[in-house]
Amino acid sequence: MDRLLVATERAERDHFWFRGFRRFVSPLLAEAVRDRPDPAILDCGCGTGYNLGLLRQYGRAAGIDITWTGLAFARARGDRAVAQASAAVLPFGDESFDVVTSFDVIYGLQDDDERAALREMFRVLRPGGHLVLNVAAMNMLTGNHSVLGGEVRRYSRAVLAERLTGAGFAVRRLTYTNAAIFPIVAAVRLLQRVSGHQESEHEISIPPAPLNAALSAVLAVEAAALRVMNMPFGSSLLALARKGERMQRSA
Repeated sequence: MDRLLVATERAERDHFWFRGFRRFVSPLLAEAVRDRPDPAILDCGCGTGYNLGLLRQYGRAAGIDITWTGLAFARARGDRAVAQASAAVLPFGDESFDVVTSFDVIYGLQDDDERAALREMFRVLRPGGHLVLNVAAMNMLTGNHSVLGGEVRRYSRAVLAERLTGAGFAVRRLTYTNAAIFPIVAAVRLLQRVSGHQESEHEISIPPAPLNAALSAVLAVEAAALRVMNMPFGSSLLALARKGERMQRSA
């Protein structure tokens, strides 16, 4: 995980995947804070804290992460609204936040911890609040990055919807993303399966500038399309889920 965070810190500003992700998630964040003046936002598994800058365009954002490595990067940038904690045991009171986000975190949790984390995210949300969640998708896309990221599972639409509703959420939006680069990702991951999976930072390294710019443009087109439609496949799943107005407590 430390190697992943170090590689992420080097790449997340400019890498085409991260640029695409921020374009994909921004409309969902805007929807999540609609009619919520000065919303409080919690990022569960904030990693290096880079996405807190994006979240602060929508409200007051804080982050938690289990790793010291990620938090050290955040603090080095001057961010003090971060703390070490587990998403499965959040150190906040009930109904403390208007929006909770978690980006590429729960796929690395064992089943019990994954369910506990979703219940905790539900618990700390205020009634009517939203969860914005991104996870790895489609088992056929397991690859070297899965080893580097400690991936436990990849999700289908049906499985993620079941996990969210099981935690008490009402799913408002659920779409695959990165469909535009799916053939490239699928081909790379197929070659990795044939040669044998191994820990590698290659996919998270910024490609040559012309290729990076081209792939960024392709994902920008997909982001525009996502404003009016869902994608039927892709390497990630992006969800917007809502907590009902009446508090629901899990047994």
